[in-house]
Amino acid sequence: MPHTKKRPDSSKASVTMFSGKGGVGKTTCAAATALHYASSGQKTLAISTDATPSLSHIFARPVFEKPQMIKDSLYINELGVDEVEEMWDIKFGKEVYDVFSTFVAIDYPQFVEFTTSILPGLSDEFMVDYIRELSLAGDWDNVIWDTAPLGQTLTLFQTPAMLVEHLKLAPRVYARLKVSNISREPILDIIRRWQKLSADEMAFLRKRVKFVLVTIPEALAVEQLESVFVQLCRYGLQVEQLIINNVIKVDGSEFLKTKAAQQKRYLNIIHERYADIPVVEVPLFPYELTGWDRLKEVERILFL
Repeated sequence: MPHTKKRPDSSKASVTMFSGKGGVGKTTCAAATALHYASSGQKTLAISTDATPSLSHIFARPVFEKPQMIKDSLYINELGVDEVEEMWDIKFGKEVYDVFSTFVAIDYPQFVEFTTSILPGLSDEFMVDYIRELSLAGDWDNVIWDTAPLGQTLTLFQTPAMLVEHLKLAPRVYARLKVSNISREPILDIIRRWQKLSADEMAFLRKRVKFVLVTIPEALAVEQLESVFVQLCRYGLQVEQLIINNVIKVDGSEFLKTKAAQQKRYLNIIHERYADIPVVEVPLFPYELTGWDRLKEVERILFL
């Protein structure tokens, strides 16, 4: 059993967020990173907030409980729509429904489903709140966060601004509504509390989360990468590492030589454009990267 390292602040876990467009291999990189920390004796949770999670597939282990112990200090968890609705329910759902049901004929399950699916970034917002609470609970040394495809995740950052705009009109809309029958709290106070939650989450993302972007050396991926950096910069979020996945290493095959030459252009663009960020190249493997032994190969490349 590896020696367990003592963390500087036992009450706060280190959080690393892996993000990227769908299909670039971010889950594989997240899994290999979680394996690395767990192998050194640090209690590590790899958690997926993708609507179609694949952590259990990557580790080739079914999830019977949440979190599921994989080996030694490594655990995985996969969150879905049910967990988001539960988070919304605990934080605000019943109180907000209590007010809205005074003038909208809708039962509570329909209201929760509607709210969590229609409001921009709401699912992501409560996922972040869940990760934030995990990091503060003191149960983990590391939380490795595998997110939804980047386009979906970025909707999260729109939520605080949306709430601010909403509050400008809130006094006119809610001034004559009843207080919540459940908490006896005025509806405007509930909304302001929700706004504070968003502010706390943004502060958490800025100060406590290490952002790792995963991409591939192809035209569309490189083009999208620039817009991602612009959006992250707009919200004061900095990328600490960039992983280029599926890089072809020439082995004599004419097909691979052609593909490698094509990739070379985009590899050069990435290295030149993001020269101030640590960049790691992960090769294209001739087999599926699932299971402990093959993830160790990716780990060795990421942590040379």
